[in-house]
Amino acid sequence: HFFSGLEFDLATSLVGQPLVRQQVMKGLREFLENPNPVKPLVMSFHGSTGTGKTYVSSMLIRYLFQRGLQSPYVHHFSPIVHFPHAELIEQYKESLKRWIQGNLTNCGRSAFLFDEMDKMHPGLIDVIIPFLGPSWVVYGTNYRKAIFIFISNAGGEQINNVTLALWRARKDREEITLQDLEPAISKAVFENPQSGFWKSGIINEHLIDFVVPFLPLKHYHVKQCVISELVQQGLEVRPGVVQEVADSIPYFPEEEKLFSSTGCKTVASRISFFF
Repeated sequence: HFFSGLEFDLATSLVGQPLVRQQVMKGLREFLENPNPVKPLVMSFHGSTGTGKTYVSSMLIRYLFQRGLQSPYVHHFSPIVHFPHAELIEQYKESLKRWIQGNLTNCGRSAFLFDEMDKMHPGLIDVIIPFLGPSWVVYGTNYRKAIFIFISNAGGEQINNVTLALWRARKDREEITLQDLEPAISKAVFENPQSGFWKSGIINEHLIDFVVPFLPLKHYHVKQCVISELVQQGLEVRPGVVQEVADSIPYFPEEEKLFSSTGCKTVASRISFFF
């Protein structure tokens, strides 16, 4: 029932991301149905702003934990909030390590969410690594049942470019495969010296199980977001308003104006102008 509920929710409330649905369901199914996983589940979400990365991660957490993001077994890190000062990196490393260790001792089925992974100091990423692999029996806990989700905008531009190129080649978004996108994401994220991922062993040691690409959203996806936002706010769904809100968002590229520059991010705040 867990899987069908989640699958239904992803199918109905996540707009325009067939690949995400497929990758996330595959990852969770394989992992949760295995009584003895060899390593924790590590998923890396990539895509530009407003395409649903945070939305999907909180949806997963809601399904996995009774109190969702409020659960004591869910730990959410953001480098800007939690690790803002470069000069305190040694201190951060120590406390992050102790934090992960302590929480896995309490509950092997913990979830760790890392936002803006591309802005994360490589030294901090190195702290996480021992917890992600198969070979480490960390302090007697069964840490292999944990779930790690990395979220980043890194690779978003490349995903957008590939999606655009495929659209120009008349390839439908439903036909886009992971193979179409993976090389571009890899290049942007994992081979980029500016990216936190690059200097860490995460890649060389193949610790990421699922790369999950979020595609840029088209005009009609934005309209779907507007409709669900209106419904959620208990407002009347008027086609004129839906159209106007969707039209008020910037689209790229210049000529075709195909994809929303901000995904569905600003939809909620724009609706208030019309009511």
